[in-house]
Amino acid sequence: MRIDGATAIVTGGSSGIGLSTAELLAARGANVAIVARDPERLEIAAEAVRAARRDGSRKVLAVSCDVSDYDAVTDMVRRVESELGPVDLLMACAGFCTPMRFTELPVEEFQAHIDTNLLGVTYPARAVAPGMMARGRGHIAMVSSMGGFIGVYGYSAYSPAKFGVMGLAEVLRAELKPHGIGVTVLCPPNVDTPGYAREVSMEPAETAKINGGAKTASPAAMAALLVSAVERRAFLVVPGLANALLYRLKGICPELFFAVFDRDIASVRQLRKGVADES
Repeated sequence: MRIDGATAIVTGGSSGIGLSTAELLAARGANVAIVARDPERLEIAAEAVRAARRDGSRKVLAVSCDVSDYDAVTDMVRRVESELGPVDLLMACAGFCTPMRFTELPVEEFQAHIDTNLLGVTYPARAVAPGMMARGRGHIAMVSSMGGFIGVYGYSAYSPAKFGVMGLAEVLRAELKPHGIGVTVLCPPNVDTPGYAREVSMEPAETAKINGGAKTASPAAMAALLVSAVERRAFLVVPGLANALLYRLKGICPELFFAVFDRDIASVRQLRKGVADES
């Protein structure tokens, strides 16, 4: 897909992968609408995106919107199209994670994760797809996670929602391809964002053990992979050789895959038991 001159919506555009994606699209010559809830953070992000523009004539629009509210999303899309033109590209990057064990996570968090991480991708896609189909072109890209194909200990609400994004991406790929519309799904590892710093501060010890030693990726690197995949009309992006191997191992030999995770969990529980015995 050609980025220069395209009209793009980036949800989750005030920080992290979303902001880096918006900056890169602006640098490639797109008209960019960034979408997030917090108006103050959104305007700060919009200034960064404007500064990244290659062509000063390209437009940058900041729209405060709750992507888990379908009526608000449709209003947002109408505003973007009235000010920037028909949407050629949707980058659905909104998401968050509260890592806690299943029986300890407050019940309302399950709904919150589904609302933002799954419906917050579904609703923008649903709002832009009919117009793209009518025009016979466009691209929808979404951010899932490695936790979208691995059910990670402690990601009791996050992983189910991100698995849902993977399923949605596969459905949209099948349904929209005949209409000339591309679909991309990115499954990043841990990414160095303010949201991830919050996750680390509260994750269970077992989750920390599973994640331990893994390098965090930069939002800019993930944005570059996502935009490149859109340009190539690639469907699935699993960054890094080791992560790509994990994706394949999970499908080919899940028993071995689960055994590795079970070992990490058992080592933490054994350590906890030893500390308890000593006390």
